[in-house]
Amino acid sequence: MIEVDATALREALAIAEAAGTVREAAAALRVRFGALRIVVVDALDMRGEAPAAIGARRQLFLGASDGHCWAVTSDAAIAAGLFVSDRGE
Repeated sequence: MIEVDATALREALAIAEAAGTVREAAAALRVRFGALRIVVVDALDMRGEAPAAIGARRQLFLGASDGHCWAVTSDAAIAAGLFVSDRGE
């Protein structure tokens, strides 16, 4: 499993920001961070959640799974994925 530390988050956000669409961002993140689950989510669905990283166009959330359900987490030590969305306003 890849450690989702501050360096990885910065790199992931740079990749997401450079992509033309959120789906292209997810595809590029899957290539770079193959060990992580990458999920596209709608910004509206993420309201009330705290992003792990925010860019001008995209935001990233850490995801954790118990093997069945996924949830947003702030604990990078248990993160097994990234949720990526366009930035909601």
